[in-house]
Amino acid sequence: MSVRELVVLGTASQVPTRHRNHNGYLLRWDGEGILFDPGEGTQRQMVRAGVAAHDINRICVTHFHGDHSLGLAGVVQRINLDRVPHPVTAHYPASGQRFFERLRYATAYRETVSLAEAPVAGEGGVLVRTAGYTLEARRLSHPVESYGYRLTEPDGRRMLPERLAAHGIRGPEIGRLQREGALEREGRTVTLEEVSEVRRGQRFAFVMDTRLCEGAHDLAQGCDLLVIESTFLDEDEPLAVEYGHLTAGQAARLAAEAGVRHLVLTHFSQRYGDPTDFERQARAAGFEAELTVAQDLMSVALPKRR
Repeated sequence: MSVRELVVLGTASQVPTRHRNHNGYLLRWDGEGILFDPGEGTQRQMVRAGVAAHDINRICVTHFHGDHSLGLAGVVQRINLDRVPHPVTAHYPASGQRFFERLRYATAYRETVSLAEAPVAGEGGVLVRTAGYTLEARRLSHPVESYGYRLTEPDGRRMLPERLAAHGIRGPEIGRLQREGALEREGRTVTLEEVSEVRRGQRFAFVMDTRLCEGAHDLAQGCDLLVIESTFLDEDEPLAVEYGHLTAGQAARLAAEAGVRHLVLTHFSQRYGDPTDFERQARAAGFEAELTVAQDLMSVALPKRR
């Protein structure tokens, strides 16, 4: 059975706390794992959360601030120590190539795994298309070059039993119709479109350090699950603008406007002690769908298809 869930490894911003590690998020998408923003301490958080190096197929770094990337050195070395049997691809801002190289080769170790470097430049765009998803990036607004990421599953088709029955199509004929797109029944051609409807693919977005911007809105549009920073509470909006971050209310309004089905708030400043304030302000901003204030080591499943 396919698994699609987010494993939260850390939820702090620049300064970790007793209860919040630096950033780190693993998205399990069927048989693949995509690790986002491995901050300092990610390798140990993986152990605590039951995430193995073998689970990682891609690493996506939004930008090269320490709380989003200092754990990269340990993760890369762990991938090689454990001799992960498949290649791993790393996506990161091209302008931070020197930082990536420093982290990749921070100390001596034996390289046993193929790690492909796939830097992101310009305004982003489609990074890769696989059978299970399209991965794309969009430029965000932060003091250093930063990108958000989005996975989109290809649309499929949902078979409609009542229409199949009306045409007398059953058993192995259903599979044949799905494979071939049409079937001859009683002297006429029955097409797949006549007995099915579009099943929209699932959508996931990861938006970290940014002010409100077009890229953030585009990434969030129509998402089933949106993971987004909310570093500050609304009363500290001037600080958010100055340092290139979002408030809880801003993140929630963005998600509401984009039609997000499940919103995950994270990347909290150490200045705040009560995480329920983030939920309260998000609800006050008009977000009415499912909402999670992230905690370290929690798992969040993608919503079931409508």
